[in-house]
Amino acid sequence: MPKEKKSSLNAAVSKELKANFDLSKFKEKKMLNTNIKFKDQQWIPLSKAFQDVTSIPGIPQGHIVLLRGHSDTGKTTALIEAAVSAQKRRILPVFIITEMKWSWDHAKMMGLEIDEIVDEKTGEVVNYGGHFLYVDRETLNSIEDVSSFILDLLDEQKKGSLPYDLLFLWDSIGSIPCDMSLKSNKNNNEWNAGAMSTQFGNNVNQRITLSRKESSPYTNTLVCINKVWTAKAESPMGRPKLMNKGGYAMWFDSTFVVTFGNVMNAGTSKIKAIKDGKQVEFAKRTNLQIDKNHINGVTTRGKIVMTPHGFIHDDDKDIKKYKNDHAEAWRAILGGVDFDIVEEDQEVQDISHFAREPE
Repeated sequence: MPKEKKSSLNAAVSKELKANFDLSKFKEKKMLNTNIKFKDQQWIPLSKAFQDVTSIPGIPQGHIVLLRGHSDTGKTTALIEAAVSAQKRRILPVFIITEMKWSWDHAKMMGLEIDEIVDEKTGEVVNYGGHFLYVDRETLNSIEDVSSFILDLLDEQKKGSLPYDLLFLWDSIGSIPCDMSLKSNKNNNEWNAGAMSTQFGNNVNQRITLSRKESSPYTNTLVCINKVWTAKAESPMGRPKLMNKGGYAMWFDSTFVVTFGNVMNAGTSKIKAIKDGKQVEFAKRTNLQIDKNHINGVTTRGKIVMTPHGFIHDDDKDIKKYKNDHAEAWRAILGGVDFDIVEEDQEVQDISHFAREPE
């Protein structure tokens, strides 16, 4: 058969097959006709100051969110604001504290609802309860432990034993090794990064983001504080880079990343109340930037003031109001309320730069 005639016949057969083909029946046959629609995007609101600086409502539900930056730049403030907001919406905060810098007093000061469990005989507070779950290094010793804990709660939720949307709050990535590092008594960064990729990139993160589908009765969110380090410039004309500890599996899977502070230093400045040589550091000014946003594409940068009670606007009006609202609490320390407000210069001392991630 001539080549041209064969080609024409093939085209006619193909046209006939397409004309009689029922795609709906094919989807049904291959079980591809399930609900593929995603829920409308909901947010766990953060403070108005955060919203005004970033033009973002807060934490996007159903996503992987990273809060990264050098020490004491505002990451924990954002995490606790999210927990307080979640409680108000009957979303269950799940605290996973592996860095062990947690303070219940700070959390209560920011508005987290906590029930004090008191010993009837002594009147001493012996524990805390309330609408949250909490675990730390007492039971979680490795990256694999953290992953197993999250997956277990998701399984309990699926069985109907935990009937809440869950907000997982992990502080922090980079603070805990993998099983192999533990067994060898050597904190190997490559092993840790591999465990993060296997345990989270291939498992936990997929379970979290699948909860965005309308077929899921619950919507779950994972917010992680990510420790960082500063990499040396790769060339004489290059610039140092802010790098995430624990590898980049979480960066790749995250849809929303907020960076606090600067690359080469914390970039914060202290705001103090001073009287007769005594002082109270009551706030810090910090930079924040939306580095990654796959929800609505908005990326912004600005300054914000963090206080023990949450974020406030970086302006004289809000700082003065905060001073007046809490002046009485500082009276005992300063001996009066007629104190001065002093702002220190921005901390610009460079943090050590490394050619590779420090162990």
